[in-house]
Amino acid sequence: MATLLAAFALLAGAHAPQEHAGFLAFAQPSRRPGNLLARARRVGHSAQGRPIVLRQYGDPTRSGELLVFGCVHGDECGARGIMPLTGGCPDPSADVFVVPNLDPDGAAAGSRLNGRGVDLNRNFPAGWRPQGERGDPEYPGPRPFSEPESRLAARIVRALRPEATIWFHQYRGVRPFVRGWGPSIPAARRFAQLAEMPFLLMRWPAGTAPNWQNHRFPEASSFVVELPRGALAPALKSRLSEALVRMGRWVRED
Repeated sequence: MATLLAAFALLAGAHAPQEHAGFLAFAQPSRRPGNLLARARRVGHSAQGRPIVLRQYGDPTRSGELLVFGCVHGDECGARGIMPLTGGCPDPSADVFVVPNLDPDGAAAGSRLNGRGVDLNRNFPAGWRPQGERGDPEYPGPRPFSEPESRLAARIVRALRPEATIWFHQYRGVRPFVRGWGPSIPAARRFAQLAEMPFLLMRWPAGTAPNWQNHRFPEASSFVVELPRGALAPALKSRLSEALVRMGRWVRED
């Protein structure tokens, strides 16, 4: 048992709760140091039963994880194909976890909401308050964490305890930018520099995922990257991929 717990401590940077060991076992350190094969596992399901996948890139023995959510609203999934790769390979100096799509039901329907008509990014218990009705654009759900997708996101965060979490969104403007608040400002500014994007200081709306993380894990960072609508230009995708690689190194070294 001691050996098992020690191995998991290496995987999770010696700071994730022991009960999550099985949850992350797919990304366990390889027998050969430096094995950089990307690993993936289905870690949950959407409200309508679609699979949600967690991917790991880089060296899982590294401490200081970066966590990325590529799609939170089903009609804002332009970043779900962005991977932290350099020359097609994971970075040996980083440990990056990616959830390409947290809202597969919304993506299938072309909707901002999940399969039960809830805005996942208003369903977290940080300033949460009831408002509107099911199907409204920002309906927060009947209670915090009422949705399987938001509960899964929280479980991943609690398991990994990442140094930084990036939530990708898309808005109606044409210029991408990074937004941050509170303890996440330094990391958000750093990513904005790496991605060559403007940084905006903006308060988090009630019930949002970064708001919850900033309150629940104030020692870590959680911020948002707002991309323009539609398919991303190849140059922007390449820049974001490289920025994720460099951010993965930065959170380990910072």
